[in-house]
Amino acid sequence: MPSPFGLLAELTYACPLHCPYCSNPLDMADYQDELDTAEWQRVLAEARELGVLQLHLSGGEPLQRRDVVDIVRSAHELGMYTNLITSALGLSAHRAEQLRAAGLDHVQISVQSHEATTSDRIAGTTSFRRKIAAAHLVKELGWPLTLNVVLHRLNIDGIADVLAMAEHLNADRVELANTQYYGWARRNREALLPSRAQLERAEVVVRAARERLAGRMEIIYVLPDYYGQRPKPCMGGWGQRQLTVAPNGDALPCPAAQELPLPRANVRDRPLAWIWAESPVFQAFRGTDWMGEPCRSCARRDIDFGGCRCQAFLLTGDAARTDPVCSLSPDHGLVADAVRSANADQPVETALIPRPHPSRLDRS
Repeated sequence: MPSPFGLLAELTYACPLHCPYCSNPLDMADYQDELDTAEWQRVLAEARELGVLQLHLSGGEPLQRRDVVDIVRSAHELGMYTNLITSALGLSAHRAEQLRAAGLDHVQISVQSHEATTSDRIAGTTSFRRKIAAAHLVKELGWPLTLNVVLHRLNIDGIADVLAMAEHLNADRVELANTQYYGWARRNREALLPSRAQLERAEVVVRAARERLAGRMEIIYVLPDYYGQRPKPCMGGWGQRQLTVAPNGDALPCPAAQELPLPRANVRDRPLAWIWAESPVFQAFRGTDWMGEPCRSCARRDIDFGGCRCQAFLLTGDAARTDPVCSLSPDHGLVADAVRSANADQPVETALIPRPHPSRLDRS
């Protein structure tokens, strides 16, 4: 049994942004009864005993929690490397100083585009200038800075300007992650899936920037699954190295697994060690014994583990099917049809469905 290396703590699904590609679940009202401070501190202690070394604090917007400083301090005292994944709205100078004193190690700021008008339109609220100010603050306080830009049809053509912005901000790392179609992104796929020509132009820009900025800024570029011939491994393998704890305490092998029809395992009911080692949700697709064909006979079964279980379920209704992005999948036509539509001479224009701003039961 491997030990988990990283824990994604989704502290709350409340968020000031309304991004149409958000991976949060559609039924966010089911997650209002959030773990309180003491419960999160217990979860962190149990995670550290399991072997977790990296803690990623996310949401929603983790800065919506008044106790985020206390949670960071507890993780630091346990010896965890802590990373705040944030929209940066709420990262005031005072809050940043508190987090620095508590031991926060790294800050990752999401930015929707390279300029205010497009960024604010995608985010659904005026936010770009505050994000840029927060990025400067992060560097002033000596933190490593990662900029995360989720790419899609509406912003990918500005990728050169995005990289110029990251360079101007002296970012240590920039993640250019094409949208993965779960949660709200799945509902907005027709409006967000880029064309092949857009992706080809973006790859040329990224390749040149990597060569020019080698040793100065790390550039991560993630292609959309729909344009691959073989699927990516799901979180390095289901229940192999990572786990997620949702705001209500549900423990999951990946952030999108809320949508799967699997038994829930909650940290309020069971110790994290039992959940990791024995719970049905973590055992369901661990290893390769669960696989059917063509995965069972495939030489890549120990490399990509059949691809993404959540994507398989969302596209086929069966989480045990081969990920349809794989060209060997009998369901690959579902992905091919979506790609064909995105590359039509006149692609379908659809209105974006914004992620709502859920209320929350504040127990922090």
